[in-house]
Amino acid sequence: MEKYYEIIGQCSLFETIMPEELKTLLSCMNSYQKHYESDEYIFFTGSEINYVGIVLAGSLEILKEDMAGSRHILDFLGPSDIFAEGIACTKKHVSPVTVRTKEPSLILFIPFEKIIKTCSNACGFHFQLIKNMMMLLGEKNYSMNQKMELLILKGMREKLASYLLLESNKHKSLTFQVIPNRNELAEYLNVSRTSMCRELARMKDQGMLDYYQHSFKILSIEKLKQCLIEE
Repeated sequence: MEKYYEIIGQCSLFETIMPEELKTLLSCMNSYQKHYESDEYIFFTGSEINYVGIVLAGSLEILKEDMAGSRHILDFLGPSDIFAEGIACTKKHVSPVTVRTKEPSLILFIPFEKIIKTCSNACGFHFQLIKNMMMLLGEKNYSMNQKMELLILKGMREKLASYLLLESNKHKSLTFQVIPNRNELAEYLNVSRTSMCRELARMKDQGMLDYYQHSFKILSIEKLKQCLIEE
């Protein structure tokens, strides 16, 4: 477990908590790990969720399915990302989404009640955890609003420019890797894969960006921002 402390420490839930406190903290909260194979489901729509999960290794996708059985990818998660916190804090704890692995993954689970309630030892870091959880829920709500804004954009180039600018900001770099492959990205943006790849190639030819497989490099932020104005 100790080899994952650096990844755990990068999770927003543990912000300002010292690395040497993690071992005691995780034990106090009755946390546990579970390994999943590729394309394995962690939980389904309708499942009762009383915990939060943190990705230690691998990657996940969050899916929304409609009454006809069609699915839409809502988000992708990688190491240090947290999930299910917004479900666990609701009254019924019932999940509106399905979570599935994209590759072999290791997940750390923490009972939600152990996060929001102080223990009998009155550990000081529990108060920080509660504060961090409130911040996380606010950030997740903001992120969901960004996704909604992304989906209502009409133009292909507009959607791609917006997505890449958001990812660049998230990674705090003009060069970054994204989790989804081209098929998954097209599904996430709710566009045609063929049209999306064609538009990416045009944007590359016009000096906006460069890419190879999962890696992207923004060559001109100004040109990408201009796509949003022009559309």
